[in-house]
Amino acid sequence: MSAKHPIIAVTGSSGAGTTTTTKAFKHVFRKLGVEAALVEGDSFHRYTRAEMELAIRKAREENQSISYFGPDANDFGALANLFETYGQTGQGEVRRYLHTFDEAVPFNQMPGTFTPYQPLPDDTDLLYYEGLHGGVVTDDANVAEKVDLLIGMVPIVNLEWIQKIIRDTGDRGHSRQKVMGSIVRSMDDYVNHMTPQFSRTHINFQRVPTVDTSNPFSAKDIPSDDESFVVIRFRGVKDVDFSHYLQMIQGSFMSRIDTLVVPGGKMGLAMELILTPVIKKLIQQRKQTLITEQFELGMPPNTP
Repeated sequence: MSAKHPIIAVTGSSGAGTTTTTKAFKHVFRKLGVEAALVEGDSFHRYTRAEMELAIRKAREENQSISYFGPDANDFGALANLFETYGQTGQGEVRRYLHTFDEAVPFNQMPGTFTPYQPLPDDTDLLYYEGLHGGVVTDDANVAEKVDLLIGMVPIVNLEWIQKIIRDTGDRGHSRQKVMGSIVRSMDDYVNHMTPQFSRTHINFQRVPTVDTSNPFSAKDIPSDDESFVVIRFRGVKDVDFSHYLQMIQGSFMSRIDTLVVPGGKMGLAMELILTPVIKKLIQQRKQTLITEQFELGMPPNTP
């Protein structure tokens, strides 16, 4: 963790809604005047799409499995090293994984490939990661310990699968059968490497539908925001103003001493109310750390 170069990570499974959450974070960043270095979790995959399909076939022949949720298909060490480097220096190098033709064409590449590594922008206030493994811990890599604010996006699993199936078939051109196969194949990694992260998060946002999602594999559409509630659990976050949230968010209530429940349509408002003071505090700590460092070096005070 780093007061000088803080790191925020939003972690969640494929189809969990982390991309939607990123929009909310960007809005808060703009409002607070925060310059963020953006890092996509898929850039830490080990394989291109073609290489991954080959690895899946090979694993199947050996009666094993491999998935994007686990360490065999991802370089957790590289992710931990990036967080370590950024926390110490505010610098680092990243690449992008290109999912679609629209993403790949500007780079004159094919979908399912990586861009070359590029340095992060200079003089950023914090690093913002969105992906599968912002809170992962293995014997070889501890990513979670390097994160200053860890957010979990965790729709209940049937809703998560519905969102993944509809996204991957509609936006990424995969067949329904292929997406269902990837869900089944990834269950072991899901249990061992995805779900443990959500016991390490500072704040979890869990969307719970109020309509029948009993068979996610037959669903034709995603339950709307108004057809759900969002369960927001806090852990290790100081000075949470629950009274203010209850007053500001109509229809909200407390289900436990550390848990706020809001109507699904109010999720964006809830995220902005909750995240703004937390991010502001990280930035204030960063500024104070830089001022202290300048003073210790005998430099004239200069508030960044």
